[in-house]
Amino acid sequence: MDNTNSSWLDRFFKLSQHKTNIKTEILAGLTTFVTMAYIIVVQPDLMKAAGMDQGAVMVTVLLASGLFSIIMGLYAKRPFAVAPGMGGNAFFAYSIVAAGLATWQQGLGMIFISGVLFLLLTFLGLRETISRIIPKNIKNAIGAAVGLFIIGTGFSNAGLIVQNKTGTLTLGSLHSSTVLLSVIGLVIIIGLMARKLKAAVFIGILITTVIGIPMGITKLPHSFGDLFSLPPNPSSIMFQADIPGALQLAFFPLLFTFFTGEFFSTMGTVLGVGAKANLLDKDGNLPDIKRPFLVDGIATLGGALMGQTTITTYIESASGVEAGGRTGLTAVTTGLVFLLALFITPLILLIPSAATAPALIVIGLSMLATLKNIDMEAWEDSLPALLTVIAAGLTFSLANGIVFGILSYVVIKVFMGKFRDIHIGLWILCIPLVYYLWLK
Repeated sequence: MDNTNSSWLDRFFKLSQHKTNIKTEILAGLTTFVTMAYIIVVQPDLMKAAGMDQGAVMVTVLLASGLFSIIMGLYAKRPFAVAPGMGGNAFFAYSIVAAGLATWQQGLGMIFISGVLFLLLTFLGLRETISRIIPKNIKNAIGAAVGLFIIGTGFSNAGLIVQNKTGTLTLGSLHSSTVLLSVIGLVIIIGLMARKLKAAVFIGILITTVIGIPMGITKLPHSFGDLFSLPPNPSSIMFQADIPGALQLAFFPLLFTFFTGEFFSTMGTVLGVGAKANLLDKDGNLPDIKRPFLVDGIATLGGALMGQTTITTYIESASGVEAGGRTGLTAVTTGLVFLLALFITPLILLIPSAATAPALIVIGLSMLATLKNIDMEAWEDSLPALLTVIAAGLTFSLANGIVFGILSYVVIKVFMGKFRDIHIGLWILCIPLVYYLWLK
């Protein structure tokens, strides 16, 4: 166990109890960072469409992701890293700001208000209650839904699946060097995993990155000095959230969409990754789930003040879990690397998406194993569970998957006359869920 039994890290994070060690946790944290590092590039590019300075956005992405991942690790003690959530950031940039519905300052104000609501519901225990009243089969399906979501992201990033002229999905061309490198990376990672190498995902990403050099995909800097740089000034976007301006009645539907989408995405990610790490109890609940929810709410508040869209628990945390991460030390490591990346961003950005995409595919596939916990004999329970998985995967939204799963569960039980199977809380929950779908 790496002699962790006598260390304060072992006592603080309970490494021995979770059958892990310092080396494994650090490697897991690095793996999580590598698979989610794309946000360093993607977020500034998206926020550019909202009129925000790209350099400033990149700095606050690193600051917010680093700081709140460390807090998650130290307080919640779970292997969950956080960063600006995908989906919500595109909605912010294009559907709200670029569409002229609000300024980016007002948009940040809406996110701040969402964070306040997250915290309020957490302190009142409602977030934990909602996660508990969701039917067990749907909770079992969430892990697989996360997996399918990750698989889709990996195939998309690799170019293995593309949209054709008719709008349907089709197989990408192996004549593309990016697709070819992704396939090579997939073979390497599967091969390393077949050899039962714990660091298979991380090592596979590094090897694929190196192979990408002669293929012209991994772009090397002109000089060694280009690998290091001082971060840009983030002052143009920090503390610019227009909270009073976001309180307009006309913004309520936008605010509700932000809140509901991120609420269920976070819950889905926490339960899904928790299932992968074997952290859930027999009822599919994460013990002390209030702690990661609390950090998530604080991160959303802090992120909005820093000039960021909703900061949420990242699905890519599953990559660290796959590498053996089981405790908050994994999240702390990820956070520290994010902060370190403030000065070595060019080095981090050498890793192409073609190298991380196969890792996501393999990790997603491994998460589909949670489907075995679904009782397929009881179709009225299995159908909503499977709908959760399919809706999440096809719409690239965990929130959509959970919403469809819950609503279909209630509808089926109503038609079967099994009203007693429906928790009173589910009846109440259906009201905002129907409104959420109506806003879509």
